[in-house]
Amino acid sequence: MLHLPDEFRDLFKRPFGILFPDITDVIPHLAGKIVYTVGDVVTDSLLSRGIYPDIAVIDGYTMRSPFLKTPLYVGARQIRVVNPAGMITPDLIAGLEEALSDPPALVFVDGEEDLAVIPLVIASPDGAIVLYGQPNEGVVLREIDETARQKARVLFSYFVTENTSIK
Repeated sequence: MLHLPDEFRDLFKRPFGILFPDITDVIPHLAGKIVYTVGDVVTDSLLSRGIYPDIAVIDGYTMRSPFLKTPLYVGARQIRVVNPAGMITPDLIAGLEEALSDPPALVFVDGEEDLAVIPLVIASPDGAIVLYGQPNEGVVLREIDETARQKARVLFSYFVTENTSIK
């Protein structure tokens, strides 16, 4: 599995796309697009407005506290993966690839989903939109193109291999 060393964590606190103060500001940009969400609040915010993302990645938490309204994405295939905090596991990557191969899908992460944005951007098709929450700031929208994938690959390069028994 891949672990993000502490000295690089600040790089991941900056928005990886356009920061919007509220989900309502994002909605006009979604028409006709493939949409992927990472995070319980963003996913719930879209579902509660009748907008169903092609892929939703959640973990049942928001800012390390249980999210009591964990989104129920009826009709989406459910994929469960294990991904501890600060890690990107082969299980997470395989779950995202499975979801991408046959949407709609809800990827439920046992652990933490925050870093799923990186492999999701790398694997997503051109023109898709990835949305995720920026704590205490709003929602980040990243439209996928080769520039986005290249930036994600650079961020991915900061991870180091850690040998453990977890997938």
